[in-house]
Amino acid sequence: MSEIVGPVARLYILDYGLFQVHANGRVIGIPGFLIQTAGGQNILVDTGFPIRYTEDAEAATLADGLEVFGRVLAMGPENQPAPQLAKVGLRPEDIDLVIMTHSDIDHVGGIADFPAAPMLIGAAERALPAPRYFGSARPMSWPEDVEYQLVTEDMTLCEGVQVLLTPGHAPGQLSLLLTLPETGPVLLTGDAISRPAELEEGFGGAWDETQARQNAERLLALATEQGAFIIYGHDPRQWPALRKAPAFYG
Repeated sequence: MSEIVGPVARLYILDYGLFQVHANGRVIGIPGFLIQTAGGQNILVDTGFPIRYTEDAEAATLADGLEVFGRVLAMGPENQPAPQLAKVGLRPEDIDLVIMTHSDIDHVGGIADFPAAPMLIGAAERALPAPRYFGSARPMSWPEDVEYQLVTEDMTLCEGVQVLLTPGHAPGQLSLLLTLPETGPVLLTGDAISRPAELEEGFGGAWDETQARQNAERLLALATEQGAFIIYGHDPRQWPALRKAPAFYG
C-alpha cells in the first residue's frame, strides 16, 4: 500500500440514502465519508448498500430478509459511491484507500467497486468467512483482488487520521478521529455509537453488548478530552443538519 501522507484537508459526507427502522420509526441516513489530505490523496470510508437496492429496493429487501428490520425510504442511483464521488470531481479510480468500518449491509455494498485501492479493515472483521451483511444472509464475498491492511489495535494512519478499534457492534468495528485545519477534531463513531440515545437504550443486536458499551463510553470520553465534533453513525436528528458533498468540513 502506498503511504497515506497527512495532514488532512477536508472531510466530505456522502449521502448513500435514507432508511426507516421499524422498531421506533426512526429515519436514518446512510453515510459514507471522503477524507482528502493536503497532498491530494483520497480516503473513502464505507460504501453503502448494494447497487440492487437502487434498482428495486422492495425486491432486494425481501431477498435479504431485511423487511423484518426496516425499509428503504430513498435510495436511487445517485446514492451510490461513484455518483457521490462525482459531486467532488472524483472517480472510483481516484480513491487511494478504502476504510471499512465494518461489514454490515449498509456499509459493505460497494466493497468490490474499488479493486485498485487497498482496504483498511479490522482484522477480526476480515477474519469472518464472509461480510456480516444482515441476519443470516451472506450473499457477498470478500474481494480477492484487494490488498488488505488489517487493524489489530488503535493506530495513526497519517497526520490527522487516527484509526480506533472499537469492537462491540461488530467484531472488527472501526471509528476514526480526524483533525481538520478549521473544524478541529472530528470523531466519526461509525456504528460504535449509532446515535446518542443508544447509551440509554442499550446496544441490543450488537455482536457483543458489553464491548459495545465499553467502547462507546471510551469514544465519548475521548471526544470530551479532545473537544471533538461527534458525527454519529446513524443519528436521525443529526443527519439532516450535516453538510453533504459537495459541501465539506475543512
